[in-house]
Amino acid sequence: MVNLKRLKELVQQGPADVIIGKNGLSEGVLREIDRRLKEKGVVKVKALRSAIAATGLDRRELARRVAEAVGARLLDVRGRTFVLYRHEDYVRAASGAGASSNSNKGRGGGLPAGGARRWSQRLRSQRIY
Repeated sequence: MVNLKRLKELVQQGPADVIIGKNGLSEGVLREIDRRLKEKGVVKVKALRSAIAATGLDRRELARRVAEAVGARLLDVRGRTFVLYRHEDYVRAASGAGASSNSNKGRGGGLPAGGARRWSQRLRSQRIY
């Protein structure tokens, strides 16, 4: 069982993965959100003021529409930032069966330069089920 409260807290600490801009909910943005969900299972999305104006929706309705469009669960809405979660993709990413990240192999221990761990690495290391 995934501890959604803890997962939400970890994701809120990091930067937004996807930013919705003045073009609103374009196919490209939805594809990118879907790709990130397949990769990590959880995605933090930020909508700019121009995106909210372009769509004519309030921030919560925009978040609901995005979640519905990509088949994800809306975990949290804070301001214009929201968190989406897809269980089957998260379990696959947490177990390591998903796309592997080989970009940090030469940096000793797989950590980014400077030794700071990104929230996605914290999620993987804690195995929240």
